Amino acid sequence: MSRVITIGEPMALFVAEQEGPLENVERFDRFVAGAEVNFSIGMSRLGHSVTYITQLGLDPFGKNIEKFLQQNDIDTTYVKYDATFLTGMQWKQKVVSGDPEVFSARKNSAASHMDLETIANLNWDGFDHIHLTGIPPALSGGCREMVYELMKEARARGVQISFDPNLRPGLWPDREEMAQVINDLACHADIVLPGIEEGKLLTGKQDVYEIAAYYHAAGVKTVVIKLGAEGAFTSSEGEQFYTEGFTVKKVIDTVGAGDGFAVGVVSGILEGLPLQEAVKRGTAIGALAVMSPGDNDGLPNRESLEAYMENVMVNL
Repeated sequence: MSRVITIGEPMALFVAEQEGPLENVERFDRFVAGAEVNFSIGMSRLGHSVTYITQLGLDPFGKNIEKFLQQNDIDTTYVKYDATFLTGMQWKQKVVSGDPEVFSARKNSAASHMDLETIANLNWDGFDHIHLTGIPPALSGGCREMVYELMKEARARGVQISFDPNLRPGLWPDREEMAQVINDLACHADIVLPGIEEGKLLTGKQDVYEIAAYYHAAGVKTVVIKLGAEGAFTSSEGEQFYTEGFTVKKVIDTVGAGDGFAVGVVSGILEGLPLQEAVKRGTAIGALAVMSPGDNDGLPNRESLEAYMENVMVNL
């Protein structure tokens, strides 16, 4: 299997035990959140080797996050601690359907103080792929500079790059700067994975074909646009196709679905699957992700993924 590297901000996540506004909730279950954490866990469960780079606060939540990563067979060689700043935290509403309310306490977090020094001793030997999102560049100027350097080094070394915009408008000064930086970063990637609404916001285009063409013109080889329950649209080197989404009887929590989709697509490509099969795997993992309450507890191992996909196909 492949060796994959990623970088991000993991956070302590507290999910409400009962429904209703967060201000009225008294009890929470604790998880670990973070787009890149979700991606790392999903890839690890499918048998790929994952190294996660981050900076945590020297606090109980930071220590718990490192243990959590290790328990999920994720390499924490490049996890650092900061004695001055704290680990970021999130609180998430419990809902019957739709997107939950999420409140974050991440400003000035330990992870937001990552910079070029964070990756100064990174050993690239043996890595096949790097997965990046638009979240770290939004945290600080130092984080942004670090992501640019990772992309530059990956390209120089021939390491494949996937990029998920994963937009967080609240972390940016304005949408214009967000679009400019995210698009610039996306143009350095081999695979770009925007959601349809993200694609519209970033490119000003309303059609999947035009969105894909925008990134192809900038040099991106493969563009996979997430369409939610409808599936995905893929454009790569003249090949264009739609992939239907898997039917979900009950949506429990949509957070993490896009990260699960990225797991399916990237793992499939790294394993040499035809692109259509890789994207189909992505839609399957995305469907599984929305049927569980945590951000990453619904991500499957290889056996459960194959069983789910086979069962769905049999019952079509």
